[in-house]
Amino acid sequence: MYEKNFPNKRYKHTLAFLEKHCPAPKSVLDLGIENPFSEIMKNAGYKVKNTQGEDLDVDYQIAATADVELVTAFEIFEHLIAPFNVLKAIKADKLVASIPLKLWFAPAYRSKTDPWDRHYHEFEDWQFDWLLEKAGWQIKAREKWTNPVNKIGIRPLLRTLTPRYYIVYAEKTA
Repeated sequence: MYEKNFPNKRYKHTLAFLEKHCPAPKSVLDLGIENPFSEIMKNAGYKVKNTQGEDLDVDYQIAATADVELVTAFEIFEHLIAPFNVLKAIKADKLVASIPLKLWFAPAYRSKTDPWDRHYHEFEDWQFDWLLEKAGWQIKAREKWTNPVNKIGIRPLLRTLTPRYYIVYAEKTA
C-alpha cells in the first residue's frame, strides 16, 4: 500500500498527538487490520491489538468487548457506512481518532480495484465532532495538518494551504 509514498508526516503528527494525550504504556485496540502505524505504536511502548478485517459496519462486537484502555481509529471511519454504531459500542473510555478532511477541490476517494478502499464519508471537522458527540464522546483535544505533495499545479498548491487531516482525543461521557 505504501511502497512509494510512506506517509511520514501523517505518522509523525499522529504519534506526537497520541503520546501527548495518551502516553504509553496503554493497552490499545486499533480499529483496522495491522498496518505500519500499528508497529510504530508498539515500538513506542503501546500494547496494540488490531481488528482482523471484520466489517465494522456489521460486526462491531470487538469494540464492545475489548478490555483495553484506549481505542484508536486512524483513517478508518470514512470507510464505514455507519461509523456511529462502532463509536457507540466502544467499551474503552478513551479514543484517539483521525480522519482525512473533505477537500472542496477534490472528489471523494474511491479505489476502482479494492472495494474496502473507498470513502463513504469525507467529513468536515464539525461533522466528525457532531458524530462523536452524538455517539457519547466529549472531545478534549483536536489538531489539523496539511498534506503537501511534491507536484506542480493548482491542487498541489491548495494541499499546501488546506488542512487534510483532523485528529481528536475524546473521552466517553456516558
